[in-house]
Amino acid sequence: MSTATKTTIRQYEGMFLFPQAVTADLAAASDHVRESITRHGGEIVSLVKWDERRLAYDIKSNKRGVYFLAYFTAPTSAIVSIERDCTLSERMLRAMIVKADHLSMEQMQDAEGQARLVMEAKLRKQTTEAADAEAENAPNIMMMD
Repeated sequence: MSTATKTTIRQYEGMFLFPQAVTADLAAASDHVRESITRHGGEIVSLVKWDERRLAYDIKSNKRGVYFLAYFTAPTSAIVSIERDCTLSERMLRAMIVKADHLSMEQMQDAEGQARLVMEAKLRKQTTEAADAEAENAPNIMMMD
């Protein structure tokens, strides 16, 4: 008699903290979170840049950080692997994952900010590129006393 292993899929909420420098490329940070979850069989329900804040204490010499909030489903056996990947990541400062069984799928989807995140990433990239181009084209003026 063979016993089939039953895989339990649960809903989770994850908070992922990145250094403030990530604001130059928010898309790469969101892709990193997405990859960390999907690599182990998780499915993203919503992912949003949550906030940029001053940290209560320095983490790896960072005084400010950018938080990403993700709601996702994953096999219960995958959470340990996802947390390990986040801990070993050189780009991510911290991660916290908790069960979100108290939320309905609709509530998790309402938190979706992917479109807003993509737009903000594009705007920040354009602003950075424009500032770099302006700096290159600015004449070098030397002040003499």
